[in-house]
Amino acid sequence: MSSSSDNVLPGLSEAPHYHGHRERLRDRFRTAGADALSDYELLELVLFRALPRRDVKPLAKALIQAFGSFAETVHAPDARLREIGGLGEAAITEIKLIAAASNRVAKGQLKQRTVLSSWGTVIDYCRTAMAFADKEQFRILFLDKRNQLIADEVQQIGTVDHTPVYPREVVKRALELSATAIIMVHNHPSGDPTPSQADIQMTKAVIEVSKPLGIAVHDHIIVGKHGHVSLKGMKVI
Repeated sequence: MSSSSDNVLPGLSEAPHYHGHRERLRDRFRTAGADALSDYELLELVLFRALPRRDVKPLAKALIQAFGSFAETVHAPDARLREIGGLGEAAITEIKLIAAASNRVAKGQLKQRTVLSSWGTVIDYCRTAMAFADKEQFRILFLDKRNQLIADEVQQIGTVDHTPVYPREVVKRALELSATAIIMVHNHPSGDPTPSQADIQMTKAVIEVSKPLGIAVHDHIIVGKHGHVSLKGMKVI
């Protein structure tokens, strides 16, 4: 349920008590950029619009303390955000808008490039889209013969530590899209991207089914809050 401070009528100006601080923070962002701001200060800027008549610094600091960083806060599940006192629906919407915008920008950058020649962009996109999710997701990037992105789809969503993956379903979808190659991606909500034996076995099973049909598996990337791992880079596939 929204807090009363979320329901501010359009046109009301910010309370004078907070105006100076807000303008100084905005000026610093405009002149020095985001790198000049701490995580909680950047979050303050996000909260200003939703909470125009409140000192949002304590709330921003509480969010960073609860979730660990700006990135983890904006990617936190709605239900977890609602547990933070003083955070209403309007503020949650502003926070989730940042996550959605970052995903859309990263995906747009990926679509503009040949995937295999811009591996850093692939990793950045995968981490932006999945690293902070609270449940395992299995995503596939489908590529054409020029290694450009045809489609990016989440195939399965599982629990905190398991996602069921069916190799024949993966290949079936690749054939439907006329893809000639795929990159598999999934996240580890624990934060540690180290592959399990099940991850490795599943990857090898997908390769075995895909190869006779002319579909290459370029890699299986595992992302987490603390980094990423490429199974190809580990030389396990």
